[in-house]
Amino acid sequence: MSMYGPATTFLGIEHVDLDDDAQLADLDVVIIGAPFDGGTSFRPGCRFGPLAIRGSDCQVYDASRPHLSLRVDPLKDLRVADGGDIEMPPGDIELSLARVRAAVARVANLGVLPVILGGDHSIAYPDIAGVADAKGDIAVVHFDAHADTADTHFGQLYGHGTPMRRLIESGACRGDHFFQVGLRGYWPGPETLAWMAQRGMRSYEMTEVRSRGLEAVLDEVCLTSTKDCETVFLSVDIDVVDPAIAPGTGTPEPGGWASWELLSAVRKVCLSVEVSGLDVVEVSPPYDHANVTAHLANRVVLEALSSICHRRKGIASEPRWAPERPLLDER
Repeated sequence: MSMYGPATTFLGIEHVDLDDDAQLADLDVVIIGAPFDGGTSFRPGCRFGPLAIRGSDCQVYDASRPHLSLRVDPLKDLRVADGGDIEMPPGDIELSLARVRAAVARVANLGVLPVILGGDHSIAYPDIAGVADAKGDIAVVHFDAHADTADTHFGQLYGHGTPMRRLIESGACRGDHFFQVGLRGYWPGPETLAWMAQRGMRSYEMTEVRSRGLEAVLDEVCLTSTKDCETVFLSVDIDVVDPAIAPGTGTPEPGGWASWELLSAVRKVCLSVEVSGLDVVEVSPPYDHANVTAHLANRVVLEALSSICHRRKGIASEPRWAPERPLLDER
Protein backbone atom coordinates (compact mmCIF):
# COMPACT_ATOMS: atom_id res chain seq x y z
CA MET A 1 0.00 0.00 0.00
CA SER A 2 1.15 3.53 -0.78
CA MET A 3 -0.52 6.44 0.98
CA TYR A 4 0.64 9.01 -1.57
CA GLY A 5 1.20 8.27 -5.24
CA PRO A 6 1.72 4.96 -7.04
CA ALA A 7 2.53 1.74 -5.20
CA THR A 8 6.25 1.65 -6.01
CA THR A 9 8.60 -0.77 -4.26
CA PHE A 10 12.21 0.10 -3.44
CA LEU A 11 14.14 -0.32 -6.72
CA GLY A 12 11.78 -3.03 -7.93
CA ILE A 13 12.07 -5.51 -5.04
CA GLU A 14 9.09 -7.73 -4.25
CA HIS A 15 6.21 -6.55 -2.10
CA VAL A 16 5.46 -8.27 1.21
CA ASP A 17 2.34 -8.12 3.37
CA LEU A 18 3.27 -6.68 6.77
CA ASP A 19 0.42 -8.65 8.32
CA ASP A 20 1.70 -12.01 7.04
CA ASP A 21 4.15 -13.49 9.55
CA ALA A 22 4.98 -16.41 7.27
CA GLN A 23 6.09 -14.08 4.47
CA LEU A 24 8.00 -11.81 6.83
CA ALA A 25 9.82 -14.64 8.60
CA ASP A 26 11.38 -15.69 5.28
CA LEU A 27 13.15 -12.31 4.92
CA ASP A 28 16.39 -10.71 6.10
CA VAL A 29 15.23 -7.10 5.60
CA VAL A 30 11.90 -5.36 5.11
CA ILE A 31 11.46 -1.79 3.87
CA ILE A 32 8.65 0.11 5.62
CA GLY A 33 7.30 3.52 4.63
CA ALA A 34 6.27 5.95 7.39
CA PRO A 35 4.71 8.82 5.39
CA PHE A 36 4.07 11.33 8.17
CA ASP A 37 4.94 14.99 8.66
CA GLY A 38 2.51 15.92 11.41
CA GLY A 39 5.45 16.42 13.75
CA THR A 40 7.18 19.00 11.57
CA SER A 41 7.92 22.41 13.10
CA PHE A 42 8.84 24.39 9.97
CA ARG A 43 8.52 23.20 6.35
CA PRO A 44 6.15 20.24 5.80
CA GLY A 45 6.33 17.74 2.95
CA CYS A 46 8.18 14.70 4.29
CA ARG A 47 5.02 12.63 4.09
CA PHE A 48 6.06 12.31 0.45
CA GLY A 49 9.55 11.14 1.43
CA PRO A 50 9.02 7.35 1.25
CA LEU A 51 7.70 7.56 -2.33
CA ALA A 52 10.57 9.80 -3.38
CA ILE A 53 13.24 7.61 -1.75
CA ARG A 54 11.84 4.46 -3.34
CA GLY A 55 11.66 6.06 -6.77
CA SER A 56 14.85 8.15 -7.04
CA ASP A 57 17.29 6.21 -9.18
CA CYS A 58 18.74 6.51 -12.65
CA GLN A 59 18.99 2.76 -13.32
CA VAL A 60 16.54 0.01 -14.23
CA TYR A 61 14.29 -1.05 -11.35
CA ASP A 62 15.44 -4.66 -11.50
CA ALA A 63 16.00 -5.38 -7.78
CA SER A 64 19.75 -5.50 -8.26
CA ARG A 65 22.43 -3.02 -7.20
CA PRO A 66 25.97 -4.50 -7.09
CA HIS A 67 28.29 -2.46 -4.89
CA LEU A 68 31.60 -1.63 -6.57
CA SER A 69 33.72 -1.52 -3.42
CA LEU A 70 32.09 -4.17 -1.23
CA ARG A 71 31.55 -6.73 -4.01
CA VAL A 72 28.04 -7.63 -2.88
CA ASP A 73 24.58 -7.13 -4.34
CA PRO A 74 22.44 -6.42 -1.26
CA LEU A 75 19.12 -6.72 -3.09
CA LYS A 76 20.05 -10.20 -4.27
CA ASP A 77 22.43 -11.48 -1.59
CA LEU A 78 19.96 -10.54 1.15
CA ARG A 79 16.29 -11.47 1.15
CA VAL A 80 14.77 -7.97 0.95
CA ALA A 81 11.14 -7.02 0.37
CA ASP A 82 9.05 -3.86 0.63
CA GLY A 83 6.09 -3.80 3.00
CA GLY A 84 4.66 -0.56 1.61
CA ASP A 85 3.47 2.33 3.75
CA ILE A 86 1.97 2.18 7.21
CA GLU A 87 -1.34 4.04 7.20
CA MET A 88 -0.64 7.18 9.25
CA PRO A 89 -3.58 9.62 9.50
CA PRO A 90 -2.12 13.13 9.06
CA GLY A 91 -4.07 14.63 11.95
CA ASP A 92 -3.49 11.94 14.55
CA ILE A 93 0.12 11.74 15.67
CA GLU A 94 -0.42 9.35 18.59
CA LEU A 95 -2.31 6.80 16.48
CA SER A 96 0.19 7.14 13.65
CA LEU A 97 3.21 6.60 15.89
CA ALA A 98 1.55 3.67 17.65
CA ARG A 99 1.04 1.96 14.31
CA VAL A 100 4.71 2.39 13.45
CA ARG A 101 5.80 0.90 16.76
CA ALA A 102 3.54 -2.10 16.39
CA ALA A 103 4.65 -2.82 12.82
CA VAL A 104 8.37 -2.44 13.57
CA ALA A 105 8.17 -4.57 16.72
CA ARG A 106 6.38 -7.30 14.79
CA VAL A 107 9.07 -7.33 12.11
CA ALA A 108 11.95 -7.23 14.60
CA ASN A 109 10.41 -10.02 16.71
CA LEU A 110 10.58 -12.25 13.64
CA GLY A 111 14.31 -11.63 13.36
CA VAL A 112 13.93 -9.36 10.34
CA LEU A 113 15.80 -6.06 10.06
CA PRO A 114 13.40 -3.11 9.56
CA VAL A 115 14.43 -0.20 7.34
CA ILE A 116 11.99 2.68 7.85
CA LEU A 117 11.65 5.46 5.28
CA GLY A 118 10.30 8.72 6.77
CA GLY A 119 8.52 10.88 7.26
CA ASP A 120 9.67 13.44 9.81
CA HIS A 121 11.89 12.45 12.73
CA SER A 122 8.98 11.98 15.12
CA ILE A 123 8.82 8.43 13.75
CA ALA A 124 12.17 7.66 15.40
CA TYR A 125 10.47 7.33 18.78
CA PRO A 126 8.20 4.44 17.74
CA ASP A 127 10.55 2.73 15.32
CA ILE A 128 13.53 2.66 17.72
CA ALA A 129 11.21 1.70 20.58
CA GLY A 130 9.74 -1.05 18.39
CA VAL A 131 13.18 -2.58 17.87
CA ALA A 132 13.93 -2.21 21.58
CA ASP A 133 10.66 -4.00 22.36
CA ALA A 134 11.99 -6.97 20.41
CA LYS A 135 15.72 -6.83 21.13
CA GLY A 136 15.95 -5.39 24.64
CA ASP A 137 18.75 -2.96 25.42
CA ILE A 138 20.06 -1.35 22.24
CA ALA A 139 22.38 1.55 21.45
CA VAL A 140 21.34 4.37 19.13
CA VAL A 141 23.69 6.02 16.65
CA HIS A 142 22.04 9.22 15.46
CA PHE A 143 23.28 11.30 12.50
CA ASP A 144 21.57 14.70 12.61
CA ALA A 145 22.03 18.46 12.68
CA HIS A 146 19.65 18.58 15.67
CA ALA A 147 19.59 16.75 18.99
CA ASP A 148 15.79 16.17 18.95
CA THR A 149 15.72 16.18 22.75
CA ALA A 150 13.19 18.94 23.39
CA ASP A 151 10.81 18.44 26.32
CA THR A 152 7.79 19.48 24.28
CA HIS A 153 7.00 20.55 20.74
CA PHE A 154 4.59 23.51 20.64
CA GLY A 155 3.28 22.24 23.96
CA GLN A 156 2.95 18.64 22.71
CA LEU A 157 4.95 15.60 23.78
CA TYR A 158 5.34 14.28 20.24
CA GLY A 159 7.02 16.02 17.33
CA HIS A 160 10.20 15.83 15.30
CA GLY A 161 12.10 17.76 17.97
CA THR A 162 11.26 15.38 20.85
CA PRO A 163 11.74 11.70 19.84
CA MET A 164 15.11 11.09 21.50
CA ARG A 165 13.85 12.54 24.79
CA ARG A 166 10.73 10.37 24.66
CA LEU A 167 12.87 7.28 24.05
CA ILE A 168 15.01 7.95 27.11
CA GLU A 169 12.18 9.08 29.40
CA SER A 170 10.06 6.06 28.45
CA GLY A 171 12.90 3.68 29.27
CA ALA A 172 13.06 2.30 25.73
CA CYS A 173 16.73 3.37 25.51
CA ARG A 174 19.31 4.55 28.02
CA GLY A 175 20.83 7.99 27.65
CA ASP A 176 24.37 6.67 27.94
CA HIS A 177 23.64 4.40 24.98
CA PHE A 178 22.93 7.40 22.73
CA PHE A 179 25.55 8.71 20.28
CA GLN A 180 24.71 11.77 18.18
CA VAL A 181 27.01 12.92 15.38
CA GLY A 182 26.81 16.09 13.30
CA LEU A 183 25.01 18.50 15.65
CA ARG A 184 25.33 22.19 14.86
CA GLY A 185 23.49 25.49 14.75
CA TYR A 186 21.66 27.44 17.46
CA TRP A 187 19.59 24.86 19.34
CA PRO A 188 19.21 23.40 21.95
CA GLY A 189 19.74 25.83 24.79
CA PRO A 190 21.51 25.36 28.14
CA GLU A 191 18.58 23.69 29.93
CA THR A 192 18.20 20.96 27.31
CA LEU A 193 21.95 20.47 27.03
CA ALA A 194 22.10 20.01 30.80
CA TRP A 195 19.33 17.40 30.63
CA MET A 196 21.29 15.53 27.92
CA ALA A 197 24.48 15.60 29.98
CA GLN A 198 22.67 14.30 33.07
CA ARG A 199 21.45 11.31 31.06
CA GLY A 200 24.94 10.55 29.77
CA MET A 201 24.21 11.23 26.11
CA ARG A 202 27.29 11.65 23.90
CA SER A 203 26.95 14.36 21.26
CA TYR A 204 29.65 15.06 18.68
CA GLU A 205 29.08 18.57 17.40
CA MET A 206 30.41 19.57 14.00
CA THR A 207 33.21 21.57 15.62
CA GLU A 208 34.49 18.35 17.21
CA VAL A 209 33.98 16.33 14.05
CA ARG A 210 36.00 18.88 12.07
CA SER A 211 38.81 19.14 14.60
CA ARG A 212 39.21 15.41 15.33
CA GLY A 213 38.17 14.05 11.95
CA LEU A 214 35.07 12.03 11.09
CA GLU A 215 36.98 8.73 11.01
CA ALA A 216 38.30 9.15 14.57
CA VAL A 217 34.84 10.11 15.85
CA LEU A 218 33.20 7.11 14.20
CA ASP A 219 35.87 4.76 15.52
CA GLU A 220 35.02 5.97 19.02
CA VAL A 221 31.28 5.69 18.43
CA CYS A 222 31.49 2.15 17.08
CA LEU A 223 33.73 1.02 19.93
CA THR A 224 31.79 2.69 22.74
CA SER A 225 28.26 1.95 21.51
CA THR A 226 28.80 -1.80 21.66
CA LYS A 227 30.47 -1.98 25.09
CA ASP A 228 27.19 -2.71 26.89
CA CYS A 229 24.90 -3.40 23.91
CA GLU A 230 25.04 -6.16 21.34
CA THR A 231 23.17 -4.23 18.67
CA VAL A 232 22.67 -0.70 17.33
CA PHE A 233 19.83 1.24 15.73
CA LEU A 234 21.09 3.75 13.14
CA SER A 235 18.90 6.84 12.71
CA VAL A 236 19.80 9.09 9.77
CA ASP A 237 18.27 12.54 9.45
CA ILE A 238 19.13 13.77 5.97
CA ASP A 239 19.67 17.30 7.34
CA VAL A 240 23.00 16.13 8.78
CA VAL A 241 24.17 16.89 5.23
CA ASP A 242 24.73 20.49 4.25
CA PRO A 243 21.58 21.98 2.66
CA ALA A 244 23.68 23.18 -0.28
CA ILE A 245 23.94 19.46 -1.14
CA ALA A 246 20.65 18.17 0.27
CA PRO A 247 18.13 21.03 0.08
CA GLY A 248 15.02 18.86 0.26
CA THR A 249 14.49 18.90 4.00
CA GLY A 250 12.21 20.71 6.41
CA THR A 251 14.71 22.26 8.84
CA PRO A 252 17.91 23.06 6.93
CA GLU A 253 21.04 24.00 8.89
CA PRO A 254 24.19 25.21 7.03
CA GLY A 255 27.59 23.79 7.83
CA GLY A 256 26.88 20.07 7.46
CA TRP A 257 28.48 17.02 5.92
CA ALA A 258 29.11 16.36 2.28
CA SER A 259 27.15 13.49 0.73
CA TRP A 260 30.24 11.26 0.56
CA GLU A 261 30.82 11.82 4.28
CA LEU A 262 27.32 10.60 5.10
CA LEU A 263 27.67 7.52 2.89
CA SER A 264 31.09 6.77 4.36
CA ALA A 265 29.73 7.16 7.90
CA VAL A 266 26.80 4.82 7.20
CA ARG A 267 29.18 2.28 5.70
CA LYS A 268 31.54 2.54 8.67
CA VAL A 269 28.82 1.91 11.25
CA CYS A 270 27.12 -0.92 9.35
CA LEU A 271 30.42 -2.69 8.70
CA SER A 272 31.65 -2.28 12.27
CA VAL A 273 28.67 -3.12 14.49
CA GLU A 274 25.57 -5.28 14.46
CA VAL A 275 22.73 -3.07 13.18
CA SER A 276 19.22 -4.17 14.11
CA GLY A 277 17.29 -1.28 12.57
CA LEU A 278 17.65 1.78 10.36
CA ASP A 279 15.59 4.82 9.57
CA VAL A 280 16.17 7.58 7.00
CA VAL A 281 14.04 10.64 7.68
CA GLU A 282 13.25 14.28 6.90
CA VAL A 283 13.39 14.04 3.09
CA SER A 284 10.93 16.70 1.94
CA PRO A 285 10.44 16.49 -1.86
CA PRO A 286 8.65 19.88 -2.22
CA TYR A 287 11.94 21.59 -1.27
CA ASP A 288 14.21 19.28 -3.24
CA HIS A 289 15.97 20.13 -6.48
CA ALA A 290 16.24 17.52 -9.24
CA ASN A 291 15.63 14.80 -6.61
CA VAL A 292 19.20 15.17 -5.29
CA THR A 293 18.14 14.79 -1.64
CA ALA A 294 15.87 11.83 -2.30
CA HIS A 295 18.58 10.21 -4.41
CA LEU A 296 21.06 10.61 -1.55
CA ALA A 297 18.59 9.03 0.88
CA ASN A 298 18.11 6.15 -1.57
CA ARG A 299 21.88 5.63 -1.55
CA VAL A 300 21.98 5.75 2.26
CA VAL A 301 19.68 2.73 2.27
CA LEU A 302 21.77 0.92 -0.34
CA GLU A 303 25.02 1.73 1.45
CA ALA A 304 23.64 0.40 4.72
CA LEU A 305 22.26 -2.78 3.16
CA SER A 306 25.49 -3.40 1.23
CA SER A 307 27.56 -3.02 4.39
CA ILE A 308 25.22 -5.21 6.44
CA CYS A 309 25.38 -7.82 3.68
CA HIS A 310 29.19 -7.65 3.58
CA ARG A 311 29.35 -8.08 7.37
CA ARG A 312 26.87 -10.97 7.46
CA LYS A 313 28.64 -12.84 4.68
CA GLY A 314 31.80 -12.64 6.76
CA ILE A 315 33.89 -11.34 3.90
CA ALA A 316 37.43 -11.13 5.23
CA SER A 317 38.87 -8.83 2.59
CA GLU A 318 38.92 -5.08 3.01
CA PRO A 319 36.56 -3.06 0.80
CA ARG A 320 38.13 -2.23 -2.54
CA TRP A 321 38.62 1.43 -3.35
CA ALA A 322 39.26 0.99 -7.07
CA PRO A 323 38.15 -1.53 -9.70
CA GLU A 324 40.60 -4.20 -10.79
CA ARG A 325 42.37 -2.93 -13.88
CA PRO A 326 45.94 -2.88 -15.18
CA LEU A 327 48.10 0.15 -14.58
CA LEU A 328 48.92 2.30 -17.58
CA ASP A 329 52.50 1.03 -17.72
CA GLU A 330 51.30 -2.59 -17.61
CA ARG A 331 49.01 -2.39 -20.63
